[in-house]
Amino acid sequence: MAIENHHHEELFSYIIEEKAIQTVFQPIISLHNSQIYGYEALTRGPANTSFENPEALFDYALKNGQLWELEHICRANALKYAYHLKAEGKLFLNVNPNIMNDPKFKQGFTKDFLSIFQMDSDSIVFEITEREAINNLKDFINTIDHYKKQFYQIAIDDVGAGYSGLNVITDVRPHFIKLDMKLIRDINKDRTKQLLVRSLSEFANYSQIHIIAEGIETREELVTLIDIGVHFGQGYFIQRPQSNLYPIREEVMRLIETENSRKYQVSLNRLTDTSIEQIATPLRTIPSSMPISKVSNLMERNDALPGFCIRDGNKLIGVITRNKLHLKFSGPYGYSLYNKKPIAAIMSRNFMKVDAKTPIDVVAKIAMKRDPLHLYDFITVTKDEQYFGVVTVKDLLEKSMQLEIDYAKHLNPLSELPGNIIIEQQLQKCIDASTDITVLYFDIDNFKPYNDIYGFEKGDKVIIRFAEILESNCPSGGFVGHIGGDDFILITDSSQISELCEKIVQQFDESVEHFYHAHDLLKGCIVSKNRHGIEEHFPLLTISIAGVSNKDCQTIFQLSELASQVKKQCKQISGSNYLLQVQSLKLT
Repeated sequence: MAIENHHHEELFSYIIEEKAIQTVFQPIISLHNSQIYGYEALTRGPANTSFENPEALFDYALKNGQLWELEHICRANALKYAYHLKAEGKLFLNVNPNIMNDPKFKQGFTKDFLSIFQMDSDSIVFEITEREAINNLKDFINTIDHYKKQFYQIAIDDVGAGYSGLNVITDVRPHFIKLDMKLIRDINKDRTKQLLVRSLSEFANYSQIHIIAEGIETREELVTLIDIGVHFGQGYFIQRPQSNLYPIREEVMRLIETENSRKYQVSLNRLTDTSIEQIATPLRTIPSSMPISKVSNLMERNDALPGFCIRDGNKLIGVITRNKLHLKFSGPYGYSLYNKKPIAAIMSRNFMKVDAKTPIDVVAKIAMKRDPLHLYDFITVTKDEQYFGVVTVKDLLEKSMQLEIDYAKHLNPLSELPGNIIIEQQLQKCIDASTDITVLYFDIDNFKPYNDIYGFEKGDKVIIRFAEILESNCPSGGFVGHIGGDDFILITDSSQISELCEKIVQQFDESVEHFYHAHDLLKGCIVSKNRHGIEEHFPLLTISIAGVSNKDCQTIFQLSELASQVKKQCKQISGSNYLLQVQSLKLT
């Protein structure tokens, strides 16, 4: 053991003295457009040694009080090679949370140090790992705030791996959340993981935080994450960590493009899914060096201006609102204090920024959750990470109200699902789509005699319950509509159509007992006299599902005709069943 410890001591000393580490880079890409967003810098010790694994290397440094020395070498190496390799976007650097309180760490990451490598502080993301518990949370939060004020960004790593991650998120309020690879592994097969990641994604959207999925290893995992709406991803399927920078594989880029196109084609199940770019105004930007007095003059000339977006070169770095400018100039000394200073001195670096494709209703929800002081600030819109324009809260609310009213006009009043006008729009999108999409038509069998005997109120409850079953089982990005009466439609690209139909059939059949009196259930039918006074027996409620593909149809009429033929065959069999185009009939 002593010999082994001595060996480790010598090896570690050699690594520190000779800076004998290798930095490799793994790209983090957008799951919306496949563009590289940045790189995570990862450290490797000397090859074929006990410290080649970075975990063993950092554990030894921590135990022997030399963590700072190792962190400093790793950081300098990462910056140097990122600069020489011309790495685009943000640079993610792993940092032990406790080392951030070290005075040497604070002093070692100065703007002068970054200027050597021609990097801005907001292009650096401190990725906080949970290798060691945070000993003094209050001091740690103060340290985080210290770096945020210098415009460094913060990522919480390994969210989903431990039990303290959510507390760290609420305390730190990071710019990024990185989902642990255990949460991503086989997510395409695990409904619970999908629901958890979807919830985290929705939270992130409303909190102006970006989600990064780590450890993506399969095509299916990537497709599922795109479907959920995760912002960014990294992993072996995308690209392994390497010492050089290489383009993303064409296969991966095409997959992301295809999946996003497909998702867009079938997900417009609400008129309020209109994107924010449709109401964005290309407001003029101003340089950060412009004197505040000149900005004030520009505002006075145009009362309609809500403010300005501020750039440093071609980079958007902040905003100034009319209210903020007036606030600074108010008071007896306001003008003299700020008159000659550049606008950068009073601009806001923390401002609401959304992607151009974000639905208007989502933007409205995020905007209304802002701090009361900033509730009516304009919203900045970007497209492909570049400035696109702004939207005022007034325009946002007016458009939201208009869309909600328009949408409500076309809802079925009973089920509150989209009616025929919206259904026709969705069917046309389905016909025009380049990807394979399935249209399911639903018909409740024996509904008319049930309605006649049990009454319209009971019949309405059947309709409402079936609508709930369809909505709860509709795959993400799918569409559910109410054609009228007991006819419904569901459009999806899901490859597991049979499983979907079986689940809907099962849930409907299980709910049937709640719609009947006990004696009718025991008989397995209802008895009623027809107009001639003759008793007739009617079976209990069942459903028929006809599934057709968009592949062989050129018009909505052809699609409907094909569905009608399939449904006719389907209804010839008693009990709930489904038939998928020319496939064999499946009975339940």
